[in-house]
Amino acid sequence: MPEELVERPVYPTALGASSLTAITLLGTDLAEDVMGTVGFGELAFWLATQRRPSQGETRVFEAVLAALADHGFTPTAIVTRLTYLSAPDSIQGALAAGLLGGGSRFLGVTEDCGRFLHDVLASVDGPLPSDDAGWDALALATVTTERAARRFVPGLGHHVHKQGDPRTPRLFQIATEENVFGPHLSLFAAIGRVHPQVLGRTLPLNGAGVCGATLADLGLPLELLRGFALLARTAGLIGQLAEELRHPLGNDVFLSVDLNNRSVDPDPYHPDPLTGPVPDPHHNGGRHG
Repeated sequence: MPEELVERPVYPTALGASSLTAITLLGTDLAEDVMGTVGFGELAFWLATQRRPSQGETRVFEAVLAALADHGFTPTAIVTRLTYLSAPDSIQGALAAGLLGGGSRFLGVTEDCGRFLHDVLASVDGPLPSDDAGWDALALATVTTERAARRFVPGLGHHVHKQGDPRTPRLFQIATEENVFGPHLSLFAAIGRVHPQVLGRTLPLNGAGVCGATLADLGLPLELLRGFALLARTAGLIGQLAEELRHPLGNDVFLSVDLNNRSVDPDPYHPDPLTGPVPDPHHNGGRHG
């Protein structure tokens, strides 16, 4: 069959596509309409939602990225520096090592908090609260439920900023100024007000949590919230590597551990005893089942 008669597959995308003379992106000409005109934060938002954000949304989104970019010698920063020490020929490996460390304790709280708040809001029967009293009542019920289930409330508490995370009130302020202070932030703020009634102590609303609430109020996909945290932290890890090039610390960290280790007796592992009957290994479904 002649080549021109062969039906070729089509893979549609609204993202980047190239022809002989042009590159299109999100329905625009990349060279003429985007480069030098659209900032990186605005473009990241646009790529994720396929709608161009307003100036206010862009300001709030970029404030979130700035809040999450770097937070000192966290495990993600340390592992990036140590991986570079071990493999200086692999910048991408050092960056990847740091990004892979973004999980439930560091960075992942952004996603966890956004999803948690969204699930609470989705479970409300009827209209959402319209005043602080209503939000406080919802927050009190939420924290009480989590406490009874012995679960932590994502975004509540910080190992350093015990008297208050400075990022939180600033993001509240920026979101309010740009009229994007929505239900997720309203519930999160209410949790900050009422949780001492349940927990018996006051904990700060941390920056990762308020970032998750803010991203959710911006209407960004919940499935991508951790991705935005990683996008921000990529810039921070590049900064960590840039400083490591000029003022190395990785080798000092390595030697501090290597030269101060000590030999101890083995601590044999013993599994917890089974609470139910031990299955017969010769019965179907035994050790080879």
